[in-house]
Amino acid sequence: MPEETRGIHHVTAIASDPERNYAFYTETLGLRLVKRSVNQDDVSVYHLFYADHEGTPGTSMTFFPYVDARSGQVGTGQVSTVSFLVPEGSIDYWRDRLENAGAEPDDPFERFGDTVLPFTDPDGLPLELVAQADAPPANLPESPVPEEHAIRGFFGVTLSLTSADPTVDLLEDMGYQETGHEPGTEGGGPRRRFEADGELGFVVDVEEDPQAPQGLPGAGTVHHVAFEVREDEQEDWREFLIDRGLRPTEIIDRKWFKSVYTREYGNVLFEFATKEPGYTVDEDLEELGERLVLPEWLEDRRGEIEAGLPKLSAAAESEPQS
Repeated sequence: MPEETRGIHHVTAIASDPERNYAFYTETLGLRLVKRSVNQDDVSVYHLFYADHEGTPGTSMTFFPYVDARSGQVGTGQVSTVSFLVPEGSIDYWRDRLENAGAEPDDPFERFGDTVLPFTDPDGLPLELVAQADAPPANLPESPVPEEHAIRGFFGVTLSLTSADPTVDLLEDMGYQETGHEPGTEGGGPRRRFEADGELGFVVDVEEDPQAPQGLPGAGTVHHVAFEVREDEQEDWREFLIDRGLRPTEIIDRKWFKSVYTREYGNVLFEFATKEPGYTVDEDLEELGERLVLPEWLEDRRGEIEAGLPKLSAAAESEPQS
C-alpha cells in the first residue's frame, strides 16, 4: 500500500474568457498567477494556475479557459463545489468584497460547525469560503486582500454522486476517514464528510442523490481534482487503482508534477499528482506567471502556439528563449 494522501494537490476547472478569469481569481480572490502555460492535450488553450506565493500543493486552482465555451451543467459525476479556507471572522469581509465585485454571494450558513459563504465565479463555478479558527499560516502573495482575511488554500471539495458507497470505500482506502454526516436538504442529498491528515485541502464531502441531474462539462464546471502523492510511490498508486478495478493512465510527466488519472466509480476524474518538482523548476520564484512557459517537448512549437492563443493582457508578453 502506498502512503496515504494528505489531501488535495490542485483542482482544475473549465472557464471561458481568460482575462475575466484572471481578473476574478487575482484581483477579487487575491490569489497569484503562478504559472501561465497551455493545456498539454490542447495547446490552443491556456492553462492558468492560481495559488499562494509559490504554488504550494493544496493552494493551486487551475483553469482551461476556452474562449466562447458553452456553459456546463454542475451535477452528478463531478466535483460540484470547490471550497477555500479562510480565517475565522473573515466571512463579513468577504461577503462585502464579493458583493462589491458583483459576485452576489448567498447568505452564510453553518455546516459541521463552520461558517460557509457560497458564491460563484464569473462562469458560474460553485465556490465556497469556509472559516476556521485554526486556518494555518500561509505564504501569501501580494494582493488587495488583507492578510488577516486572505485565502489560505483549499478547504476541500464536494463530490456529487448517484451512488456513494464505492467512492467512499476508495476514499477510505486512500487515507480519508469519515468525520461527519448531515441529512439531505432541499438542494441536495445527504452529505458525508471525509478528512485526510493534511493542513490544506484535507476535506472531501460526498453528496449522494440518485435523482440529481448528470453533470455536463463546460464553462463553470470542474474538470478534475488532484490528490497529492509521493513521486516514489506513483507506480504503487497505479497498482492500488488497478487492484480496485479502475483503469488508471500511465504516469504522465506534466513538467511541474507527474500525474496518474482515473475515473473513479462515480465518474469523477481523479488525478494523483506529485509535490515535486514544483512550479519553480522553470521560473524564478519572483517571476512566476509573468510569461508563457512551455515544457521542453513543446518549446519548438512556441511560435505556432503563441500565435493560436487569445490575448491575455493581464500577464507580460513572453520573450523568445535562446
